[in-house]
Amino acid sequence: MITWMLIGLALMFVVFAVVWAIGVKIRNYSFLDVIWSYGVAILAPIYAFVGPGHPERKWAFTVLGVAWSLRLGTYLFFRVLKHHPQEDVRYEGLRQRWHGSGMFLVFHELQAVVVVIFSLPFLLAAWRMMPLQIVEMIGLGLVLIALLGESLADRQMKHFKSDPAHKGIVCAIGLWRYSRHPNYFFEFLVWVGFAVASLDTPHGWVTLLCPLLMYYFLTQVTGIPLTEEYALKSKGDAYREYQRTTSAFIPWFRKA
Repeated sequence: MITWMLIGLALMFVVFAVVWAIGVKIRNYSFLDVIWSYGVAILAPIYAFVGPGHPERKWAFTVLGVAWSLRLGTYLFFRVLKHHPQEDVRYEGLRQRWHGSGMFLVFHELQAVVVVIFSLPFLLAAWRMMPLQIVEMIGLGLVLIALLGESLADRQMKHFKSDPAHKGIVCAIGLWRYSRHPNYFFEFLVWVGFAVASLDTPHGWVTLLCPLLMYYFLTQVTGIPLTEEYALKSKGDAYREYQRTTSAFIPWFRKA
């Protein structure tokens, strides 16, 4: 199992180096987000094919992991493609701090390591011989619910933005009425589900890193902080009122 984890890490190093080289060539590092999202869809099936574990378990994990990966990766791919050659503001900011492309290569390879961490639930599932247990079914059920919730949140936002009359207006319909970032909440919940499903596996506790890292990224790094910074610039006081009345992350009732 450790051997295949190292093989997966080596493969991700190569893939992310190629994406870095493409980013240098086209002067747009935004496609890093796309390949990061597709990472699970690359590694999970490999682990399932080579792992000796029970087919029911490893393929249940793999199908849900690939569904999450392809949905998010494809969504980001078309978003990045739509804005190309304009680069994501995060990478524009990093360009001001990092002169040259060397630090960006290091940054890409660090993301490769993170992808391997997020592939741990699928690696462990592929090497366990027992059929699915009740705690694993509960965890995977939570993953499925979270995937549906995330898809619904994205669909509601897309529908809202498609109406020209909503330009400059805060979206507070559907799930967005109860959370400023329901898509991020369900993204986090996906990995809570995979961690719960892995807890009954030997060394499964290490998968708790996945929801912890996801929560940190979404709430402290590239998720909520940057999204809200942009929303405040574009919507001003309307978004400040939305911040005052609506939960930032976990869906909850609005304040009066």
